[in-house]
Amino acid sequence: MRLPDLPVRSVLPTVRAALDEHGSAVLVAPPGTGKTTVVPLDLADAVGGRIVVAEPRRLAARAAAQRMAALLGEPVGETVGYAVRGERKVSARTRIEVVTTGLLVRRVQHDPELPGTSVVLLDECHERHLDADLLLALLLDVRAGLRDDLRLLATSATVATDRLAALLGTGVGDVGGAAPVVTAEARTYPVEVRHSPPVRGERLEGCVARTIIAALNEADGDVLAFLPGAAEIGRVRTQLDLPDVDVVTLHGRLSAADQDAALREGARRRVVLATAVAESSLTVPGVRIVVDAGRSRVPRVDHRRGLSGLTTVRSPQAVAEQRAGRAGRQGPGVAYRCWPEHETASLPAYPEPEIRTAELTRLALELACWSTPDGRGLSWWDPPPDGALAAGREVLRTLGAVTGDGTVTTAAAAWRRSASTRGWRGPCSTGRPRSAPTPRPRSPRCSTARAAARRSTSTAPCATCAGHARPRRPGCDARPAGSPPS
Repeated sequence: MRLPDLPVRSVLPTVRAALDEHGSAVLVAPPGTGKTTVVPLDLADAVGGRIVVAEPRRLAARAAAQRMAALLGEPVGETVGYAVRGERKVSARTRIEVVTTGLLVRRVQHDPELPGTSVVLLDECHERHLDADLLLALLLDVRAGLRDDLRLLATSATVATDRLAALLGTGVGDVGGAAPVVTAEARTYPVEVRHSPPVRGERLEGCVARTIIAALNEADGDVLAFLPGAAEIGRVRTQLDLPDVDVVTLHGRLSAADQDAALREGARRRVVLATAVAESSLTVPGVRIVVDAGRSRVPRVDHRRGLSGLTTVRSPQAVAEQRAGRAGRQGPGVAYRCWPEHETASLPAYPEPEIRTAELTRLALELACWSTPDGRGLSWWDPPPDGALAAGREVLRTLGAVTGDGTVTTAAAAWRRSASTRGWRGPCSTGRPRSAPTPRPRSPRCSTARAAARRSTSTAPCATCAGHARPRRPGCDARPAGSPPS
């Protein structure tokens, strides 16, 4: 098999030698070098057994499998297949399987020995998603106790890999036993960075739309615009009246067919409005212009209200550089940043690991299923915060998901299966997993009841809510504070 002439080809012998000698390695390679597609194909020729590639997103998993199958001249499901939530295309002949990190976590929990698997490739580790950090910890535990022959290869687009190499080398963070770090240099074209900050009173969506229109007049090629979410994409799209340009969207809510269509080059110039799904593991053809809104949407916990959700934050410098690099894949490009130039130096260097900021009830459940409720028996890139993990374990105890000693109950196993097939969005304020069926009537503290309470004309707190700035709870028969007795 002849592999495409991509920069990662020059380090393939080094990667194979590192895995043969140490059983693990870290591959540092910027986007566009071929680490997601070329490396698994090369490993499939060099080793026996199945190669499992873990991707952080379903879109990236499907796109990687389709690209590798196209290089082999085969349909997906033959030598190369993929498995994501609700969809699987594999066969008995499949040697390379691309999966999402969440699905592989469930697979490891079900059968830790991973029979038939010889290499696990953890792609885009630098994004620091919660599932990816958990998967790394579980695989290190598997290799230490069950499968010392299991080879682990972690790939990253950034160079901050010292801790990752130490974990893969020894599993206990000993730098002296760190795994080899192999670096592939990208062949990229120069990218000119321009700044287009919002004018006074201008919303972010208006600034992005104005910048896109200016970029189409000032530079050649298609435009890839990064926005924090689907709502912002919709608002920007309504402001773009471009008769000779196709405006397409790319985000996780689209169907697989619409996502695949955004990854195909069109007959006319295109503007691709995308979320973070286009930052890595994907190549959007024809792009010579990048417009970066400078915002990302990440999971956060409101500890005051006990609620989790997505929060819009400023994108780190590493993310901004990675987005700008998309303009230099196929020729000299231009990157427009929708913030003042002097603010770049104040941006955080790297993304905050999700394990430090997210709601950890699901992680607590996974650890309980792994028979280490506090997680102290695992080797972590960054350990989960004690307070957040303790809060997650308390939610599980309240729900009856775990016993006093941390043993998982039958009900918890059912919730976990439901979350793996329909997605987990964390518990509501009562602690009930949103992915589990919710009985009626709803608790007055559920989100629906709170929304109804906010619409209520009464703002007097009830006796049980005294001292809290919240409306009287629906159906509460307690006497409002300060009201005369009935």
